[in-house]
Amino acid sequence: MSYAQKEEMLLEETYAASLIELVSYTNESLGKVSCLEELFDDRIGLINEDGETIYVFGDAGIGKSILLQKMQNLWARGELDVGAKFFFRFRCRMFSCFKENEAICLKDLLFKYNCYPDQDPEEVFNHILHFPHTALFTFDGFDEMHSDFDLSSIPEICSPNEPTHPLALLVNLLSGKVLKGSRKVLTARTGTEIHQNIIRKKVLLRGFSSNNLKEYTKKFFRDEECRVLMTNQLEANPSLCSLCSVPLFCWIIFKCFELFRSMFDSHELPNYSVTLTNVFLLMTEVHLNRTLKTNLLKKNTRSQVETFRSKKETLFSLGKIAHTGMEKSLFIFDQEEVTSLNMSEQDLHLGFLRTVHDCGGFGDQSSYEFLHVTLQSFFTALFLVTEEKLGTKELLKFFAECSSTETAPSTCLPISWLRKRSIGEDPFRNKEHFHFTNLFLCGLLSKDKEKLIRHLVSPAAIKKKRNALITYLLESMKFQLQNLIRARQKDYKQIQVMPNFVWMLRCIYETQSEKLAKLTVRGMRANYIKLTYCNAYSSDCSAISFVMQHFQKHLGLDLDNNNINDYGVKQLLPCFNKLMVIRLNVNQITDHGVRVLYDELSKYKIVTYLGLYNNQITDVGAKYVARLIEECSSLTYVKIGANKITTEGGKCLALAIQKSKTMYDIGMWGNQVGDEGAKAFAEALRNHPSLTNVSLAFNGITPEGGKSIAEALKHNNTVKIFWLTKNAIDDEAAESFAEMLRVNKKLAHLWLIQNQITAKGAKYLSEGLQENTTIKEICLNGNPINQEEAKAFEERIICF
Repeated sequence: MSYAQKEEMLLEETYAASLIELVSYTNESLGKVSCLEELFDDRIGLINEDGETIYVFGDAGIGKSILLQKMQNLWARGELDVGAKFFFRFRCRMFSCFKENEAICLKDLLFKYNCYPDQDPEEVFNHILHFPHTALFTFDGFDEMHSDFDLSSIPEICSPNEPTHPLALLVNLLSGKVLKGSRKVLTARTGTEIHQNIIRKKVLLRGFSSNNLKEYTKKFFRDEECRVLMTNQLEANPSLCSLCSVPLFCWIIFKCFELFRSMFDSHELPNYSVTLTNVFLLMTEVHLNRTLKTNLLKKNTRSQVETFRSKKETLFSLGKIAHTGMEKSLFIFDQEEVTSLNMSEQDLHLGFLRTVHDCGGFGDQSSYEFLHVTLQSFFTALFLVTEEKLGTKELLKFFAECSSTETAPSTCLPISWLRKRSIGEDPFRNKEHFHFTNLFLCGLLSKDKEKLIRHLVSPAAIKKKRNALITYLLESMKFQLQNLIRARQKDYKQIQVMPNFVWMLRCIYETQSEKLAKLTVRGMRANYIKLTYCNAYSSDCSAISFVMQHFQKHLGLDLDNNNINDYGVKQLLPCFNKLMVIRLNVNQITDHGVRVLYDELSKYKIVTYLGLYNNQITDVGAKYVARLIEECSSLTYVKIGANKITTEGGKCLALAIQKSKTMYDIGMWGNQVGDEGAKAFAEALRNHPSLTNVSLAFNGITPEGGKSIAEALKHNNTVKIFWLTKNAIDDEAAESFAEMLRVNKKLAHLWLIQNQITAKGAKYLSEGLQENTTIKEICLNGNPINQEEAKAFEERIICF
């Protein structure tokens, strides 16, 4: 890209594998993607066989565009084995450049606005019409389109030869009205939901895992010395590390380190608290310093203040055009708009702007865009801060854009939807670029940036704007807190927050204002914060902990179903001395993250509930959890199912539970502890003083393991609920459980769903119930027992 003063960087220098996940309509995981061909394999992750489009989504900078570039690169090398003879790559921004009265047909779109074929266009086009499955289309950035005119009068079309407005042609392509059967991949930022009818698969990009980041670091820094220095920086700075889980921010940080080192002869990045604003200020400094003439003997010694002051007019110009586009959600600028900035040719090539080719509406003129939408947001915020005459209303305009009541995400397809929208409303609008503008505004107006910003705008203007911003943030947070869903749970006052609340926490973090953080905590009036399904990433944990650390008393924190990963766990360090409940289910956490949890939670010994269900934990991580159980008598609930724990890890956990006198609930569903692990848990069950709920469902347990558990339950007076669903328990093991029922008078619920128990085994259990009035149910759903056979058993035997 333009860091190298080239239009594009080599793909090999920018692409590294990241976490790609197939999800359902409701974003529940359907499995990981190991290679790009799996995106097109209907045996994996198919949610609508009538849908035409593979929908890829994720936050800004998470790697959507680079994924499509990689896909094209593999296709061009003959390494994308999906049967595609033709590959057409489009950026959705270009569709916003067409005028309202323009009309094109499919052939024009392919050969005039994409690429001209080597062979006869008619022959190629006819081949595509007859064999649409051989054409693969990618459309990048559906949310970045903008339309200020009404499309409702444009009819739906089915003919590829019929001219229509390019936006309508795009919608008809995606929905299969035109060229049905062709392959389509569409990307958009999180929150831009596409109509379910057109989606064939839904794909979530989650960014870099710890292993992905190591791979990318190795690829980026070919020089070993440089690589070691950068790795040391990441290990020493968790907040820097968590930002690097977002590929774009990682690339910026790496490039800054590389160039900062070459220009300033420094082995370290500046010692900032790492907010996103810090990273973009550093990137801007690096860009601006590239115009300096340096020699091999003398390195650059110019300070950040001197750098920004020397390029004040350039920064103003970039801020002005960024703001003009942001107000209209426009991301492409024509030659006339850029020329009006009176920027030198040298400044145009600093790397902030780049030329856009083949943009439909601008004819032969060059058009421009910012390197990334987040960079446009940064310069928009810089304009808001440095424009002296800007009033409070204009300053806070983009907060107002984001403050509408949260409802279900808008739906952008198919065309029938376009007819339902209110007049004047932009159907393609997404608010994430406004959110980033607000983040940068908070960062630039923070007190620690005043030393820099006062050289770009008067101190009086800074003070006035900062006061207006702080007042707004306080009032906005107060309003949000008043409207949260509240509940009372035993010892906790619980609040359920929405994704917009996470953006507010991010804003507070960018201000680095402890006063704001403390006032937010005071306004919560709760000690259990539920942040489930908030699309929180590891970098957001910096913001979460920045606020939550100010709780005076113990706290419950529920972060289930986000994308926290190991880096996010490290970012929560300031909170661990407060946390009694920590839920991190479904968060891509590995053994490294579990090690951090053990190290911190074992210091304070106050945690009562640990939720780690459905992560990436192996036997190594299980051993750390086992040590925590042994060392923390306060820990009574552990949920660690759906991980990668085998017999070895299962034995360690069972032994720790056996030693514990306080463990109440252990959830192991969906691991593979097998019979040996089951036997270890059986030993733990014998005469255990407190264990009440146990799940060993879906753990590869055969009759041998089942009989061990049944025998152990004869010697247990505390367990009330036992789950053994989805194992291989048969009639022989059922007979052992029947014998146990004659002795155990405490067990209330026994779940043996989806095992191998026939009517014979059910009969054993039914006979065992004759001497047991305590147990409420034995669930045998999903076993090989028919309805007629089930009638013979008493009502506590549930077969259907």
